[in-house]
Amino acid sequence: MMDRVRIIATTLALLLGFAAGAATAQDGSKTATAVFAGGCFWCVESDFDKLDGVLETVSGYTGGTTENPTYREVVTGGTGHYEAVRITYDPERLTYRQMVDYLLRHVDPTDAGGQFCDRGHSYKTAIFTSDEEERAAAKAALEEADALIEAPVVTPVLDAAPFYVAEDYHQDYYLKNPLRYRYYRLSCGRDARVKEVWGSADKAS
Repeated sequence: MMDRVRIIATTLALLLGFAAGAATAQDGSKTATAVFAGGCFWCVESDFDKLDGVLETVSGYTGGTTENPTYREVVTGGTGHYEAVRITYDPERLTYRQMVDYLLRHVDPTDAGGQFCDRGHSYKTAIFTSDEEERAAAKAALEEADALIEAPVVTPVLDAAPFYVAEDYHQDYYLKNPLRYRYYRLSCGRDARVKEVWGSADKAS
C-alpha cells in the first residue's frame, strides 16, 4: 500500500513539474526572483507592487534557523528570521541592480535596530543574494548609497536562505485592509523618514 502511495505521489509531482515547465515554455517569458528584508513586509509588498516589471510579491520569513516559523515566533525573537518579501520580476524590464536601488530608496538603510516604529532583529533590512553577480550588484548599490547618505549604510548582503511563506492574512495586507494599512504606515512614520533620509541625497545625485 505504501509503495502505491509513493508511486502515485511521485507521478503527480512529475506531472505538475512538467505542466509548470510547459507553461513557462509556451509563453516564452523569463522570470527572476529577489528576496529583500525592509522592515514590515506589508509595506515592502506595497512598494514593490507599484514597480513596473514586478510580477508577484510574497511575504515571508528568511535568514533564520527555525523551520516553518510563525509570525509570533519571528517577531518575538529567537528564530533569527527577518520579515522578508520574495519578489518575482521580469529581468527584461528590470535588472537586479535596479531592484536593489529601489529597495534602498524605500527604507532607512542607516538603521541597525529595525525600521521606523518597528524595532528588533526581524524588522532589520537585508539583501539576500543567490550568486556572485547579485552579490556584486548589491554591494555596488550599497556603496553608492553610502556615498549619498550622511549616516553610514548598515544594510547587510547575506546569502540566500530557505524562504518560508507567511500566513495568508499577511499576503496583500495593504489591499485586504486598506484603511488599517494606511493608518499603520502613516503612524509608523515610514514615508516621512524615507523622505528625510533620501530627499536631499537623491536631489544631489
